[in-house]
Amino acid sequence: MKKRYIYYPLFLGLFLGLGVFLGNLLSVNGLDNGFTSNSSVKKRKLNRLIDIIDQRYVDEVNTDSIVDVAVNGILQNLDPHSVYISTDQAQAASDDLRGNFVGIGIRYFVNQDTIAVLSTVKKGPSENAGIKSGDKILYLDGKPLFGEDKLSTEALKGQKGSKITLGILKPGDEAVVYVPVVRGDVAIESVDAAYMLTDQLGYIKVNRFTETTSQEFKKAVHKLEAQGATQLAVDLQDNPGGVLNAAIDMADEFLREDQLILFQKDRNNQRKDSYATENGDFEDKKVFILINENSASASEVVAGALQDNDKGTIIGRRSFGKGLVQQEMQLGDGSAVRLTVARYYTPTGRSIQRPYNKGNEDYFNEYLKRYENGELTDKNNIEVNDSLRYKTPGGKVLYGGGGIIPDVFVSGPLGYEAQILDYFARTGFADRVANDYLQKEGKFLRNMKQKEFMDSYQVPESLLLTFYQNARRYNNSLRLTGNRDFMTLLIKSSLAEQLYGTELKVKLLNTRNKVIDRLVELSTQSR
Repeated sequence: MKKRYIYYPLFLGLFLGLGVFLGNLLSVNGLDNGFTSNSSVKKRKLNRLIDIIDQRYVDEVNTDSIVDVAVNGILQNLDPHSVYISTDQAQAASDDLRGNFVGIGIRYFVNQDTIAVLSTVKKGPSENAGIKSGDKILYLDGKPLFGEDKLSTEALKGQKGSKITLGILKPGDEAVVYVPVVRGDVAIESVDAAYMLTDQLGYIKVNRFTETTSQEFKKAVHKLEAQGATQLAVDLQDNPGGVLNAAIDMADEFLREDQLILFQKDRNNQRKDSYATENGDFEDKKVFILINENSASASEVVAGALQDNDKGTIIGRRSFGKGLVQQEMQLGDGSAVRLTVARYYTPTGRSIQRPYNKGNEDYFNEYLKRYENGELTDKNNIEVNDSLRYKTPGGKVLYGGGGIIPDVFVSGPLGYEAQILDYFARTGFADRVANDYLQKEGKFLRNMKQKEFMDSYQVPESLLLTFYQNARRYNNSLRLTGNRDFMTLLIKSSLAEQLYGTELKVKLLNTRNKVIDRLVELSTQSR
């Protein structure tokens, strides 16, 4: 049971939250015109039942919650990726896919009843006001954000252009300073890092696909080309997907004009094709795509489009296997559904969607079966369906029915302890310990130049032991012996992100990454 716990929570949160395709919005009224009289009778039956419960049930019942349960129940019987978005979830869900929101621009957690700033969004309202990682936010317009009568953290949100005053306690200080902040548009960056791995190999880490990803990605490509990149690696590991058009635009960077990127089929078997344009900047250069078992949806569109067109090299482990297209539809009260309206296929005609006919529980457990049958550590354990065999124009054999199988396999973490530490690395487990330390040593570390931090900063033994004690609370079988170096790296990478930004964290973690090691090796061989 412990082994299952490592993967399941992250997977469920990622793929119910972000692993969707967003199309054009449909109106409820537009759909009503297609209902038959029989379906109208069934709708009235459901409405009648809710009215009866509301009027006659022995106890007081919140009928709104009944409706939510009913909607969720209906969608769960369709497929694993058709989801209901309640009114209070709608704004956050929309922000995730749009790639921006209105706020003060901080990443934080509540530590012992106090808001602790982990990092500020680059060029966001808080950074502009001088707020930094390690700061504590105690007051908002004179009202406490801690204690029994505290304001909700939701109070940090508000209308664009509205001004608030935050009471900040900075590391090492005893007096609160009051900082004016103007709420504004805050970007949710989908490109975590863009830097040169070698003198010829550029590297871009993409964490999701939003409406701003295309612009971010193209900017990153141009930056690396200016630095001499003749090869490019796009890291889509743990990327759960998002906006379909962003995936099409990314694939277009590498494919020639009129090459097929994907096609979709709806319930009437009507086909919609998406082709590459002449706008790609990396069509004649070597490209590598990195994927793993948490790469889904839009990530698989990119990997599948390149693989089927014999472009580049796919490195890593078999991707998740989501080939369904969702469309968001408003329900009239601020809530919405993301309903599966089509299937997509790679250029050779592959559907990479895993079967879900046995129900959602079996669908999600299939993901765990990969771990249990050894697929994550040995490519020979990957199960393929020979009846779903396809060939690319160049003669490469591919398989449909369950994700993208990479061209070059790289095993996941070997051993239970290594898997736990990998989970820690992917979920930011060290962030709180690092932030607590920043609040104590913030003045010292904030004055340290980035190069000095990278070259010479050593994580104190006391901080390492604090992290280890926290890790043991999560799993008491974890040992310090043999894991000291990686635990130290996790702490330093978390400090780096909070002090200097996410790219530095990615750089540090990539120094101990087998996929990156294999990537550099292949890049060198292909010159």
